[in-house]
Order: sequence, then C-alpha cells, then structure tokens
Amino acid sequence: MKAADVKKGKRKNHYQLWLMALPAIVYFLVFCYAPMYGVTIAFKDFNAAKGIWGSPWVGFEHFKQFFASYQSVRLIKNTLVISGMSLIFGFPFPIILAMLLNQTRNLKFRKAVQTITYAPHFISVVVMCSMIILFLSPSSGFINHIISAFGGEKINFMAKPGLFPAVYIISGIWQNMGWSAVIYIAALAAVDPSLYEAAKMDGAGKLQLIRYIDIPSIMPTAVIMLIMNAGSLMNVGFQKAFLLQNDLNIAASEIISTYTYKIGLVKADYSYSAAIGLFNTIVNIILLVSVNKISKKVTETSLW
Repeated sequence: MKAADVKKGKRKNHYQLWLMALPAIVYFLVFCYAPMYGVTIAFKDFNAAKGIWGSPWVGFEHFKQFFASYQSVRLIKNTLVISGMSLIFGFPFPIILAMLLNQTRNLKFRKAVQTITYAPHFISVVVMCSMIILFLSPSSGFINHIISAFGGEKINFMAKPGLFPAVYIISGIWQNMGWSAVIYIAALAAVDPSLYEAAKMDGAGKLQLIRYIDIPSIMPTAVIMLIMNAGSLMNVGFQKAFLLQNDLNIAASEIISTYTYKIGLVKADYSYSAAIGLFNTIVNIILLVSVNKISKKVTETSLW
C-alpha cells in the first residue's frame, strides 16, 4: 500500500474529529482571518463611499506621515515605558505569590489569600479606574489621608505625568497578580510530592524547596508566559489608559492605542489609524518571533 493511501485512510477514519473542529475553524476564518483584508486600507486613502476597492492607493504615505509627526516619538516612548515596566515589575509577582502559596500548609489561610488576590481581576475596567481615581483623590482619597497623617503634603497623583506609569503599573499588579498566579499554581500542583519529602529528609528548608524544586518546576511555564507577554509588549490596555487619561497627564498617558482611537473613530481618519495599528502589530510580531528564538536557544523552551 502506498504512503499516500495510508494518509488518506487515516484522514477518512478521523473525520469525526474534523467535524468537531469545524465550528472552531469556521469561527477563526470568519472573525479572525477574513477581517484581515481590511488592513489594506492602511495603504489607501480610504473613502467609505468608494469602499476599499474603489479608494485610491497611496502606498506607505500614512506610515511616513506617522513617523514624520512630532507625536510619534512620544507615543512610542510612552507605550514602551508603560508596557516594558509592567512586564519587568509585574511579571515576577504572580510567580512569587504562587510559590509562597504552594509552601503554605494552612489551607484556610491559603484559600483566603487566593480569594482576596483573585477578586480584583473580576472588577470591570471602568469600576477599577473609578476606584483608582477615588483612592488617589487629593481631597478625599485615603492614600492622601495616609500621607497627611505622616506629616506629608497631599499629592494630586492624576495630575502629574511622571506618576502616571507608576499608578498604571501598581494598579495592574494589584488587579491581575492573583489571576496570573493560577497557571503557576497549577504547574506546582503537578510536582511529584516525593521530591519535597526527599528534600525535607535531607534537611532542606522552605527556601531550599523553592530554589531547587519550585523554581525549576515552573521555569518552562514562566518562559512560555514571558514569550507571550513580550509578543504583546506594544499592546498596552486601551481602556484603562483612556479612562485614567486627563488633560494634565496626557503627556505620559497618550499611547498608541488611545491615539489610534482618537484618529480613527473620533476624527474618522481610518487609513491613518489603520497604518498606525498595523505598525504596532508588526512590532509585536517581530518581538514575539525574536524572543521565542532567543528562548529556544537559551532554555530550549519555545512556542514552536
């Protein structure tokens, strides 16, 4: 029997699996791949009346316009600062939390901590931003009340551009730390308990257990998560940045996603906004492929 006939027979025998996968395939084709055709408006002077096909082709003019704009450097800088600092400072916290919870033997305390740290993730972005503004209010915010109680002067956090990245990052860690720790807790749960028992018999303490068992066990998971986070480095959360933005902190809070929204939907310059969004996506793809390649060489762990 020929190899081609064998492969054909295997596909025929597994047609039930293909039928089960068909809805997911159709979903991605219709809602993910088909809309990619609209990216072509980034290279056209799009006119809604003429449609995508009828709009004149302008090539890379919109990209040149963006890089020639005085705002391009500021937008890229703000996006990289906020996203880069979020990755640097936010990435280790879920890992630390997962390892600490894994070493906790008091189940009631462990469940209480998990519930408390998970809860902020389920708060909507609108409510979260309202809470942040209320907490940091110079007149009624409890943060400023604490500062005043220790003899300091009240600070208008939301009016200082230099403090915006810190507000964004710290609030993001508080909101997502517990939820992001779930995957690491699951990885630690798969560790063979006999490893802990053998280490304890050899006199290992909790720090040694974390160093020699926990960290190596979750390292592959951490590397995969790092690659995925690096691949979305330019995708700073639009909603949160936009809702926390005001005229006083806009110098630091204006990022690529908020600028694209204002240009595309508010000013209806669809082609220009599509070009900016496409540039943002291309940078993310380059980062994802590069970090994945580096990780494969260094740690032998990668997405593909």
